Amino acid sequence: MFRRTFWFTTGVAAGVWATTKVNRKLKQLTPENLAASAANKAIEAGHRLKDRAVGFALDVRDNMALREEELGEALGINAAPELPAPRRYPAIENRNSPKYVEGSTYQSYSNNSYNRNEDH
Repeated sequence: MFRRTFWFTTGVAAGVWATTKVNRKLKQLTPENLAASAANKAIEAGHRLKDRAVGFALDVRDNMALREEELGEALGINAAPELPAPRRYPAIENRNSPKYVEGSTYQSYSNNSYNRNEDH
């Protein structure tokens, strides 16, 4: 009697398990769920494609800047221009002015209210 009860219970459990699995699969195969899963996969593929395209564009930009720098060095475009030596004295000297500072390369103004348009 115990053997019959064991096998009956095992059969019922297997039937419930199989029925549950079949019902889940049938729900997954409905047109609505198929369309939703296809849309989700398409969105994920689009995101992956966008990420790869952005990564490719960044790589191209970095390599382009590197190559531009190499070409600039090879052609001498990036070399700093040779500037003349700095002046020792201001271009226009007015030693009578109290604002003139001896030895400076520019004239300093004490109150910073100098307006270039006042002279015109």
